Amino acid sequence: AATESAILLKNNGVLPLKENKTVAIIGPMAHAPYDQLGTWSFDGDKNHTVTPLKALQSDEYKHIKYYYEAGLGHSRDESTRNFERAKSIARQADVAVVFVGEEAILSGEAHSLSDINLIGKQSDLLKAIKSTGKPVVMVVMAGRPLTIERDLPYADAVLYNFHPGTMGGLAIMNLLYGKANPSGKLPVTFVREVGQIPMYYNHNNTGRPAQDWITPINDIPLEAPQTSLGNTSFYLDSGKDPLFAFGYGLSYSTFEYSDLNLSSNEVNANDTLTVTATIKNTSDIDGTEVVQLYVRDLVGSITRPVKELKGFQRLALKASEAQTVSFKLPISELAFYGKDLIKKVEAGQFDIWVAPNSTEGLKGSFTVKE
Repeated sequence: AATESAILLKNNGVLPLKENKTVAIIGPMAHAPYDQLGTWSFDGDKNHTVTPLKALQSDEYKHIKYYYEAGLGHSRDESTRNFERAKSIARQADVAVVFVGEEAILSGEAHSLSDINLIGKQSDLLKAIKSTGKPVVMVVMAGRPLTIERDLPYADAVLYNFHPGTMGGLAIMNLLYGKANPSGKLPVTFVREVGQIPMYYNHNNTGRPAQDWITPINDIPLEAPQTSLGNTSFYLDSGKDPLFAFGYGLSYSTFEYSDLNLSSNEVNANDTLTVTATIKNTSDIDGTEVVQLYVRDLVGSITRPVKELKGFQRLALKASEAQTVSFKLPISELAFYGKDLIKKVEAGQFDIWVAPNSTEGLKGSFTVKE
């Protein structure tokens, strides 16, 4: 479960790690057996937790040469006194893996934060390690989607795990070293800044949706006319898009989508639509792709979401293998409660996507008849 739920958000080629290279293990979450269990684990016993550090000390990874320095005592630690030691071991290693996030007590019911950046001096630690010139992998364990945009320039790869539980450390090491291939997809939207919240993929459209082009705040001319920016719905300082969209997630494999086909372009409310597409693993690495099905109702009697997830499938593909994925969509699943509070399917045109996430994919359309 920990392996399949981890999400690879960024990879500039540093992952998977090579077993003959020396690794520096850094950060407060590298060995935090209690906090790795996450919130609501009242019966959890930290003595059973396999942390990333403990995983490296296991028989499976005992041949890996590594150095360890937490750098920070815990996620809220404000002291930089151990930064130089952390930088020193990073310089001795071929790659540094920095484990950051938040303690279990900081997330869960009634544990809200107004600032969801990495807390304490964790961002500073990441910058310090990146300053050594060594490749940096950031591994995040947190109970919420943090605003990590400011940290991305200092990480060559990012693996997001939320709080992965008892066996999280071994799962993470298997992913970092390529013994497992990341396949998780984001179940939430990751915003750039906390001020973008609420932001979610299945939002209703606005009267003036933002276009693909927007004017960044620093490009706005002085004394610009009030209407010169188009009066559309975006943030002047953070744009219109999230940092990472719902359904997003990378893999060590690459996948190609093609040949979208609908069993019919016109259906009735009691029909079932079959949607197929070809998914090909275009890499030389076996992998699993989570293929997603989205629908948009274009002509509802009340405002409808711009997209709705209607299905997903985990598709295991060998290197260079192609398979046909098939979705059965009962048209009854397109029903919604109208202003008369009666749930029904309304006639009209619909868009449909078979996609790797909520912002891409193969697009088709069909019509529900009266």
